[in-house]
Amino acid sequence: MISEIIEKQRRDPQVLIENKISFAAANSELSIYDTFEPASRVELASDQLMFCGMVSGKKVMHANDNNFECEFLPHESFVMAPNHPVEIDFPIASIEHPTTCLAIEIGSQRVQQIISGLNSTASLAMYEKEWQYDNELIHTHHNSQTQALLHRIVQIYTENHQDRSFLIDLAVTELIVRLLRHQTREFIISHCNAQPDHNGLNAVVFYIQENLADNLDFEQLCKLACMSRTKFFNVFKQAFGCTPTDFLFQVRLKRAAQLLLSGETITTVCFATGYKNSSHFSRSFKAFYGMSPRQYQHQQMHSINHEADK
Repeated sequence: MISEIIEKQRRDPQVLIENKISFAAANSELSIYDTFEPASRVELASDQLMFCGMVSGKKVMHANDNNFECEFLPHESFVMAPNHPVEIDFPIASIEHPTTCLAIEIGSQRVQQIISGLNSTASLAMYEKEWQYDNELIHTHHNSQTQALLHRIVQIYTENHQDRSFLIDLAVTELIVRLLRHQTREFIISHCNAQPDHNGLNAVVFYIQENLADNLDFEQLCKLACMSRTKFFNVFKQAFGCTPTDFLFQVRLKRAAQLLLSGETITTVCFATGYKNSSHFSRSFKAFYGMSPRQYQHQQMHSINHEADK
């Protein structure tokens, strides 16, 4: 657990608000922030890309440049673009239960190197687009794979391993690729929804989203894509970084999260997203989001209701 590693590193705080412990590497730096008392409008800024992951407690993030405001909870990621400061509220921090967040600052040159690599190996020419980092704030509930990666990153930074620098670079590279994949995936899906006839891949993605409850018929998908089976799988994986089956499961679970937030029952959501029984659905949801559908619905609805009561 990330919290257990951080507990070993925690020392007597020098300050009660955003007490910081840092671990440097060649092209990045990990900082662990602890806040021990409530506070509001505490500024956080960086001239580098900053990836934040909540460990415990709650923050409320404000970005004045685009009127952005959201709650930031454990098992969520918040990505700050360079030179886009935010202000943070700490509504429930205390000595006994500090609000803890980890932040990974990544050098712009390293980000650009990875972008260049993706442009060489995973071309987006069919969309007349290149891989790039869009300078925008990103707030997302990350999946269990990202959570495991963050755990690994904290472990590598804080231990004195003989291959520490090499391992950090590998882990940070994976984190950047996940971020770029997230942004590009959202672009491609939006393009598919807006122009399903633009190309064969668009037609397939649009079809999958319109038929989430159905199992995949690969012969039909290849016909929609106008590709051989081998070419279809290669093109799909190059665009999305996963197989069509994995993509279907991911989209099902993201749709399930949306339905849970709309107030639908777990049973209704289960069958609406193609699962045959609620036990299988709950296991899949927890593996992806790190919590059960009921826990997710309670946490997110509590957050929404809190905002509505302001």
